[in-house]
Amino acid sequence: MNYEALLFDLDGTLWDATANIQKSWNIAIQEFGELKGHTISKEALTSVMGLPMNEISARLFPGLSPALQSEVLERCCLVENEYLTEHGGILFPMVKDTLQKLSKKHKLFIVSNGQKGYIQTFLTSHKMNPYFTDVQNWGDNPVPKGENIKLVMERNNIHNAVYIGDTVGDAKAAETAGIDFIYARYGFGQVEHYKYAIDEFQQLLEL
Repeated sequence: MNYEALLFDLDGTLWDATANIQKSWNIAIQEFGELKGHTISKEALTSVMGLPMNEISARLFPGLSPALQSEVLERCCLVENEYLTEHGGILFPMVKDTLQKLSKKHKLFIVSNGQKGYIQTFLTSHKMNPYFTDVQNWGDNPVPKGENIKLVMERNNIHNAVYIGDTVGDAKAAETAGIDFIYARYGFGQVEHYKYAIDEFQQLLEL
């Protein structure tokens, strides 16, 4: 592969922040009387990873009105950003070392379906800022991920790129953007159609 740029999904590709997201969200929802005593399980959270934030709130809080779903989600995201900035998540093996090496020959980007500030929690907590040229959160531009991939490419004058992710949604986003897709098989999803697949993050160096 001779790609000018590598664009990454975050959850299930670069890190697993599920445990700390779960902790922060369960703290946040106790502020709402309708959810007092309610807890969000790890399984429920994992099942919605990678979805746009409005879909996540609808699935996790189906008994609430859409307006209250949005209010709860906004509070969860605020608490989450603060918590992850301090505590981070679990990096997949060799992620930081591999990114450092890749950044010497390629421009690196992150495009995520997370809220405003979500990617920045990853960059700050794990000191990843030096390796990335640009990032795009869904929360800053709430459109399908494929459109945000195209936006990042246009903004940075990128013509030859690949998207690395772990879900069917990521594969479809790459297709929408008209670029190749590398499937991270170690992540959260099951994908059948891809250009290449990796079982460990450092295999990107071999590709």
